[in-house]
Amino acid sequence: MKRRLVVLVVLTSVLGLSACSTGGISKNNENAFVSGSGSALVLKPADRKPAPAIASPTLGGTQWTLSKSSVTVINVWASWCAPCRAEAPVLEDFAQKNPTINFVGILTRDNASAASDFVSRFRLSYPIATDDSVLTKFRGSLIPDAIPTTIVIDAQGRVAARISGEVTVAIMQKVLESVTGGAVNA
Repeated sequence: MKRRLVVLVVLTSVLGLSACSTGGISKNNENAFVSGSGSALVLKPADRKPAPAIASPTLGGTQWTLSKSSVTVINVWASWCAPCRAEAPVLEDFAQKNPTINFVGILTRDNASAASDFVSRFRLSYPIATDDSVLTKFRGSLIPDAIPTTIVIDAQGRVAARISGEVTVAIMQKVLESVTGGAVNA
């Protein structure tokens, strides 16, 4: 009996840890998600794969489709995520100062009401896609691996970079300058 109890405790612990490591979450629980370190990975142009064709309804009731002819910043976020709240002003500032770069948010594991409040609070001007199933299309490339994750698509429609975790001004500027090959307004 004691041996079975030990095995059960070990299995329960392993299953609990694996749920956290794959991003398992209870809604509105800030401690039950995988948060990245803010590390950035920029691929060399030769190593970049074509971005998937993705489209989604938006929080504003329109349809968003990924344009593969200009640089696009895709930010995966949720209103209950503290790092998402911290990075929202940074992303909005970059969007405002760099109108030739497309920005879009992809809402994940959240509800429309909380997301609308978030968008209003942080005055986000870019579209917010609501179908997070589009994220599965990034398999075989740089996949979103944390909440938040920011993926950058280059002007040739290829997945060029990923920032896992909270975006900072310095990291965003470095990544965008690397992907665009030029100066970016911070």
